[in-house]
Amino acid sequence: MGFLSNINIEFYLLAYFIGGIPFGYLLAKYIGKVDIKNEGSGSIGATNVLRVLKKKDPKLAKKLGALTLLLDALKGIAVLLLATLVGVSEETKWAVAVLAVIGHCFSPYLKFEGGKGVATGVGVMLYMLPIPTIIAVIVWAISAKTIKISSVSSLLAVTTFLLASFIIYPDIKLIHTHAPIVIIVFIIFYKHIPNIIGLFEGKEKRVV
Repeated sequence: MGFLSNINIEFYLLAYFIGGIPFGYLLAKYIGKVDIKNEGSGSIGATNVLRVLKKKDPKLAKKLGALTLLLDALKGIAVLLLATLVGVSEETKWAVAVLAVIGHCFSPYLKFEGGKGVATGVGVMLYMLPIPTIIAVIVWAISAKTIKISSVSSLLAVTTFLLASFIIYPDIKLIHTHAPIVIIVFIIFYKHIPNIIGLFEGKEKRVV
């Protein structure tokens, strides 16, 4: 029990289990009456919620897609806010950020399957490094409007964020390493491997 009474360990577990809450899956199943794990790309993220439910109810699809995006972003922020209020170290907060994304991508509630990590990643990075994140969101918005391929927009935004973080913050305050950022970016790219393959094969669909 001494292990679990360590406040850092408690926050690591909290980040993982809250990060793993599959809001997209739950909203689509209980409100949209669709199992999105068996539809579309199989992802639990906002894009797949929107894509799958659009066939049944376009208005509901937009609402649930937006709500999924918001909740996936907020779940990481919520744990970070609590960690800040309690006064844990900066190192612990960065670990919390990483574990929230890992929880979303490898959810303990879905047999360690999950989403692509973009919304949760945006949430935690908006809290930890707001300026590079805002730049990345702008890039995402522009590419989403012009290219209209969700995976391309997401990967361009993630790459932009990584570069901006190194340029704007060459030395991350207190931890002096970009390792947590690199880990999050790696996880998001890893989860997008099927999309990257689909791009090369010309199979990635536009969001219309």
